Amino acid sequence: MPERGVSEDDIRDVLARGRPAEAYGGRQALELVFPYNSHWQGRFYEQKRVKIVYVEEGDDQVVITVYSYYGRWD
Repeated sequence: MPERGVSEDDIRDVLARGRPAEAYGGRQALELVFPYNSHWQGRFYEQKRVKIVYVEEGDDQVVITVYSYYGRWD
């Protein structure tokens, strides 16, 4: 996650407030756009979109992978 600029708090926010996104293989996905207004890898970005892919095991949500995108979404 750190290599992608995503924190554990970001993951919690996506799980709590994210909107459904496309996922494959019986998995589920959520994504959320965050205000960013900072630099990532030498470029300035207004927003960061975080997508998590997860499975449900009983009452738990197990995160499989995390994607981050930098840019601007309306």
